[in-house]
Amino acid sequence: MSAINRLREQLRDLADPVRAQNLARFFQTGPGQYGEGDRFYGIRVPHLRQVAGRTELPTLDEAEHLLQSPIHEERFVALLLLIRLYRRKNPDLRAQVYRLYLRNTRFINNWDLVDTSAEHIVGAWLWDKDRSPLSDLARSPLLWERRIAVLATFHFIKKGDFSTTLALAGQLVHDPEDLIHKAVGWMLREIGNRHRPTEEEFLRAHYRDMPRTALRYAIEKFPEPLRQAYLRGRI
Repeated sequence: MSAINRLREQLRDLADPVRAQNLARFFQTGPGQYGEGDRFYGIRVPHLRQVAGRTELPTLDEAEHLLQSPIHEERFVALLLLIRLYRRKNPDLRAQVYRLYLRNTRFINNWDLVDTSAEHIVGAWLWDKDRSPLSDLARSPLLWERRIAVLATFHFIKKGDFSTTLALAGQLVHDPEDLIHKAVGWMLREIGNRHRPTEEEFLRAHYRDMPRTALRYAIEKFPEPLRQAYLRGRI
């Protein structure tokens, strides 16, 4: 039996039908919702990480096949395995993982899948390269590609480079999707955690016309008087 088939057996053994129903509601899988049609085993994230951590590394073809699974947790584990493959410090392998990721974005189709993986593959690959692919992703009609663009920049933020995040935040400031508002606000908050003047410079230019959700995420850790000043438009 292949390592991937053994992995799938382990996941099926961990399945919890009651939790699966709860996750289907939490990730909004109903008709017309952002996770429409997704299916779950009902496995907690720590258990998924344990399974991924002790699984023999797959080939890229095996990882891609797993990433295209109809089961949410199998796609989650596939992304964890791709991160492990990326971290093997082989430049050719890293390039292949990056390309595999971008050609399968339609399967990286919920916020937890994006948030777990984008910075570690897309952000890590583009750190010392032309970052224009992120602008292209941010213009995509696919919600998840736009979120990948924003979350990939978390890699840059952690290294003290805020420029790409700020550029994308400006590009996406009027995005129609709440999940993008949350992503933009979160990354702005992470910038502020490291250098609040940089975040505030952006906010002063945009806070009056930012989506309320993005603003609330961005200022969540501000001192309460300052937070209220932004919310009331008195900066």
